[in-house]
Amino acid sequence: MRALVTGAGGFVGHHLIAHLEEQGDEVFGTDRSTDGLDVLDAPALQETMRKYQPDVVYHLAGASDVGGSWRTPQITFRANAEGTLNVLWAARELNVERTLTIGSADVYGHVDPEDLPLTEDQPLSPVSPYAASKVAADFVALQAHLGFSQNVVRARPFNHLGPGQSTRFVAPALASRIVANERSGERTVPVGNLSPRRDFTDVRDVVRAYRLLMCHGTSGEVYNVCSGRATAVSDLAEMMLSFAQSPMELVSDPELERPVDIPVLLGDNTRIRSDTGWMPQIPLSETISDLLDDQRKHT
Repeated sequence: MRALVTGAGGFVGHHLIAHLEEQGDEVFGTDRSTDGLDVLDAPALQETMRKYQPDVVYHLAGASDVGGSWRTPQITFRANAEGTLNVLWAARELNVERTLTIGSADVYGHVDPEDLPLTEDQPLSPVSPYAASKVAADFVALQAHLGFSQNVVRARPFNHLGPGQSTRFVAPALASRIVANERSGERTVPVGNLSPRRDFTDVRDVVRAYRLLMCHGTSGEVYNVCSGRATAVSDLAEMMLSFAQSPMELVSDPELERPVDIPVLLGDNTRIRSDTGWMPQIPLSETISDLLDDQRKHT
């Protein structure tokens, strides 16, 4: 399979390319940070697809900083909604066989406890500007399928983490502070709100899901990519401390809290299991250990 990955220079992009190559695919990557391609530049995007002539496109490019989206809502919306529109347009123009678009579980927003675990049929209630941009991108992809009969599969990943993730996200941010303390001898780790519960999946399991969706997902369908287990961020933090090389304690820092934090995100992965056979394989403890080791190499 000849694959093009947008956002190839990002956290998930690196892992996805490695997995696709392991599976024997011919892979091409594009990213604003490497070849300068911006998915908001529709003509340049079309030329890139014409150059590589992919069979399939994995669309990972876009804005991923939920907290930062409160400060830059316009930039976030354009990157995610208009960027997805441009990728799908270029794919149609060049007769790409199938496109996978990457959404987010943040589109579900605040939910009642009785709605958990969340299925793909849950009404969308975006809270952050980031989530609103992902709702728009999701419906751009749905319209491409319904209106243009385009072969599009939509993924809604829940929280994923692993080696190489930016410290804008909670797990690598915690890991970075712990590693810094290991070197300085400091014993306190500043943290934001630790009460939210999240459905965490290792990024290496997530990229396996993406390829399986490309191969076996139903066109026009949307799939949760999640573990089906909710872990409190406080438990995640305590697990990290248990792997630290010296004793530390967590200390609350209001400056690290988001304007709005969804209390619980827990997904149902029945649909992706049924259609592709995918199941997460890497335990959270292994992910955390690998994440800390990665920070030790780069901090």
